[in-house]
Amino acid sequence: MTDAQTLHRSLLTLDTHIDIPFPEGPSFFEETTRNVDLPKMKRGHMAGGCFAAYVGQGARTPEAYQAAVERGRAMLRAINDMGQTNQGARVCTSADEIEQAHRDGVTIVVPCVENGQALGGEVANLKPLYDLGARYLTLTHFGHNALGDSSNPRKELGDPEEEHGGLSPLGRDVVAELNRLGMLVDIAHTSKKTMMQAAGLSRTPVLSTHSCIKALCDNARNLDDEQLDTLRAVGGVVQVTAVPGFLKTGGKADTVTVADYCDHVDYAVRRMGVEHVGISSDFDGGGGFVGWRDASESGNITAELLARGYGAHEIALMWGGNFLRLLRLAEQRRG
Repeated sequence: MTDAQTLHRSLLTLDTHIDIPFPEGPSFFEETTRNVDLPKMKRGHMAGGCFAAYVGQGARTPEAYQAAVERGRAMLRAINDMGQTNQGARVCTSADEIEQAHRDGVTIVVPCVENGQALGGEVANLKPLYDLGARYLTLTHFGHNALGDSSNPRKELGDPEEEHGGLSPLGRDVVAELNRLGMLVDIAHTSKKTMMQAAGLSRTPVLSTHSCIKALCDNARNLDDEQLDTLRAVGGVVQVTAVPGFLKTGGKADTVTVADYCDHVDYAVRRMGVEHVGISSDFDGGGGFVGWRDASESGNITAELLARGYGAHEIALMWGGNFLRLLRLAEQRRG
């Protein structure tokens, strides 16, 4: 019988969505009150994570766009500063680099960008983000942007229920440029139309880096069965996330459990197949619940999956293998 702790320590465990403090915040390299820091990752035997340069949705004025572009780039530079090998962490920008870092026993830091607002309305602003190490872009956040419609329109920004009917012409160009550069298309936070159009347009399978299952919790941020079926059909992945309100209606950090989380994983696996399901936390961005309050408790997810009958190979796919498959495809198909 496989021991859960031994298995967990052997896995390449990659959390596909973690937020960072910015512009001020505690050091990544020291014990903090945050969900994620390097000591917690080491204790929880977390191999690494995708750390997000998050740019909030705001106005689409020249001034707001300039601020968004500057913030996205500054945050990526801060994420790059987390990859100090002498402190036991390394920035990785390819599947091979991720696997090598795991073999070397250093914590993996993969930069990414959350919200296409960071492009400032210009496709040309994507390449500098790639050059700073970003390997996926979340097309939208809360509120529509110039790329497409969000799952959550914001009335305070003047959003109608639907603005573009899915992807805008700019959004379509951005998907094409993501493909050209070898970056992944993240459809978390997008409307259903935006998601379906991006899935059909992208040459590389799309993924949601942090969403849950709508059949189990009717939240606008979650994916319905048709969306799950589409992800499966294109070869994509849903990374089930640890946000309590996405896991249970009215869910709170002190009422949602590891079992509730794994119920969403089970549903997705039954619907899509294990090759299309992954694990993410959205730590320090709203994620965390009883049994997985921070990175140090990550082994509890492995233990529950093992108890539910998943094999070591299946758990390895969900903890990082499926994401690496997509990243490799993006690398192979770029250009």
